[in-house]
Amino acid sequence: MKKNKVLLFYNPHAGNGLFKNNLDLIIEKFQKRKLYVVPVRADRKGILNEVMRDLNPKEYRKVIAAGGDGTINVLINTMLEHKIDLPIAIFPSGTANDFAYYFDLPHDIDSMVKIALEERYTCTDIGKVNDRYFVNVAAMGFLVDVSQKTDPNIKNTLGVISYYLKGVSEIPNLKPIHVKITSDAYTAEDKIYFMLVMNGRSAGGFKRIAPMAEVNDGLLDVMLFKEMPIRDLAPLLINVMTGQHTENKNVVFFQTKKLYVESDQNVGTDVDGEKGADFPLEIEVIPKKFRINTLFSNMEGAKW
Repeated sequence: MKKNKVLLFYNPHAGNGLFKNNLDLIIEKFQKRKLYVVPVRADRKGILNEVMRDLNPKEYRKVIAAGGDGTINVLINTMLEHKIDLPIAIFPSGTANDFAYYFDLPHDIDSMVKIALEERYTCTDIGKVNDRYFVNVAAMGFLVDVSQKTDPNIKNTLGVISYYLKGVSEIPNLKPIHVKITSDAYTAEDKIYFMLVMNGRSAGGFKRIAPMAEVNDGLLDVMLFKEMPIRDLAPLLINVMTGQHTENKNVVFFQTKKLYVESDQNVGTDVDGEKGADFPLEIEVIPKKFRINTLFSNMEGAKW
């Protein structure tokens, strides 16, 4: 059976509408290569599940995710649920596009399509939190509240700046949470403001939040931002922006394949910017689960 179809899952509300305005151009470029695009509009919850349930993978060359990290998250979770094993091309058109940043994927339509038309791939790990998967980050605490409280319309207009503005406005509400962490690399009870479990290197537009992370090293990079005096937040922010925060006295950093997180407080969590699971959290890495279309085969992360 000829694999001449490409499933295109796109978020019409993501980012600045660049992708939506170029949909016909994308279809044209693929048809010139005898590849036929099957578009799926992410306009309601569950639409991709309906499509994947009836999809025959033998007819498809790959799947394209057009949107931000949340769009990719919905895609990989649905593919895994239906046992669909196809490579993924990414058209970054969300607010921060953190996972795409790792691969230095372009943001102009012509360059995106050029990569997606080729057969060059890089394997990526994914993370799992309880029964939910993530490609870039699982987070809990203060940063989660910032992300989930940021107005989607403002995100589309201002991009990652909207996260920073919302974060500043929420500082007066900053409260520590008590957590118990269990892993091979680090076990302790701590009071923290927030916690990140990274597969990629960038989160919330902070490009160096996990500077040592590799998406296919079989490890998760974990950062605990501990309770600290408010006066220490500004120096920490500077450290985060320069990728030097893992040496900060208020940060605990370690790498692990698996960890268990408990808390007796009602704490927000998310995965790739989408609402996450309730505590306790069992988090693990699943090595080299997906193939991502990249400019070169077996790419290393962008060096910045």
